[in-house]
Amino acid sequence: MSANRTYQQLEAYIREQMRMSHVYQPVMLRVLLENGGTASTEDVAKALLSYDRSQVEYYEIRTKNMVGKVLTQNGVIEPIKDGRRITGYRLAAGYLTTEETGALVDLCQQRLTDYINQRGDGIWGHRSIADGYVPGSVRYEVLKRAKYRCELCGAHEEHAALHVDHILPRAKGGSDDLSNFQALCVTCNTNKRDRDDTDFRGVLETYTDREPDCLFCGIDNRRIIAENELCYAIRDGFPVTPLHTLIIPKRHVADYFDLYQPELNAIQSLLQDQRKQIMTADPTVSGFNVGINAGADAGQTIFHVHVHLIPRRKGDVAEPRGGVRGVIPNKQKY
Repeated sequence: MSANRTYQQLEAYIREQMRMSHVYQPVMLRVLLENGGTASTEDVAKALLSYDRSQVEYYEIRTKNMVGKVLTQNGVIEPIKDGRRITGYRLAAGYLTTEETGALVDLCQQRLTDYINQRGDGIWGHRSIADGYVPGSVRYEVLKRAKYRCELCGAHEEHAALHVDHILPRAKGGSDDLSNFQALCVTCNTNKRDRDDTDFRGVLETYTDREPDCLFCGIDNRRIIAENELCYAIRDGFPVTPLHTLIIPKRHVADYFDLYQPELNAIQSLLQDQRKQIMTADPTVSGFNVGINAGADAGQTIFHVHVHLIPRRKGDVAEPRGGVRGVIPNKQKY
């Protein structure tokens, strides 16, 4: 009965209660189950490593471009191909008995042991910046320093895959020193171009920047109709049309062009959400003007970025043609 209850409890946890933020839990449980309920931390680590495609792909490249070539050139192995693509290898030797196979395995292990004992950990020094590989020890230190969060948007590794990014890109001569790395989630790293050398370390702390005398930094929470991690939405206090909405970054920043990419993403997300809600609340809405005043000469009066989402309805003006061109009155019509 006890064993049965244990099975049922494990089944219920794996099937219903396990929160899949990464591959770790099922892999560890599988290793424990396959080893009679006990496994070393090294066994678990090796199993996790097998799922890390970045590691697997690295050694696939090494296999094809180095060791596979050497053994093929020496007539020891032959490549298996799918068209022109190498998918595996086979031994070029003929039939081997079980005893012969065992003896050769032992000989390979002996050569391996002797080499490792002679050279030590230095044998892994080839995993360097030259081929784009970031050693696991460096990755660990970078992520630990970043508290396992994206240093630009703050996403935790439980919610987004984190990359170790060169601050000064390799294309511009960036080094493989620990000081030249930062942790970025896959989205932020994708938005950072190969020649972008922006250092985002410390950016995360700036998202809490507020100005005591700023209207939008000290907004009454009762006015907020929606928000996400980096911005919020309110109805305009002096609406151009009904349901006129403002999308405002929480960080105090005066100029739209000084926003960070995650803030732009957050604003865009809230714009889309508010558009849907406005159109649901008022089916007569048939269009929108989206506008930003950047600078006093462009009409900005509150120097904290805010994006206008202005619902439009058929017939709300005699001639809507030209839209935002109307900021210069005699230029709206063309």
